[in-house]
Amino acid sequence: MEHLSLDPSRDPAAESCPAPVFSDAPGDDELALSLARTRRVAIVGASPNPMRTSYQIAVWLMEHTPYELYLVNPAAGGEEIRGHGFYSSLDEIPVEIDLVDVFRRAEFTPTIAAEARDIHAKALWLQLGISHADAMGIARSAGMVAVQNRCIKVEYKRLEDRIASFRAL
Repeated sequence: MEHLSLDPSRDPAAESCPAPVFSDAPGDDELALSLARTRRVAIVGASPNPMRTSYQIAVWLMEHTPYELYLVNPAAGGEEIRGHGFYSSLDEIPVEIDLVDVFRRAEFTPTIAAEARDIHAKALWLQLGISHADAMGIARSAGMVAVQNRCIKVEYKRLEDRIASFRAL
């Protein structure tokens, strides 16, 4: 029987999804208030492939939240998710966006943060497994609520009662 050995040069930590930490997002009240005030969400990196997490989260947001969704993926022209077409970039969206939800690799997030700043978004959300200090710095310096390494679906469900309370005010 042949023995398997791990590559000694492999860095498992570099391949893993970092566990969320407290500093990745504001406190629950600020997060719930931001989600309560949100009307329009752009999902950058949304995929028309039903097997992709970005597709599944987009569908969940369509079915379980009052948000208007705008999908951004320059490679998905002509595709749609449940009647929602794709835009090539944030600045093509014809309405003001409140929250930019990002499903792109970390190295692309500073550019996306700058684009979110330029369209005057109120929040930048980097999905679970995506963290980038520079992107968070750009968002915070522009006055945006900045969230990284968190799933918007998980947080919305966790804070749903609090979000509803803020909406009722």
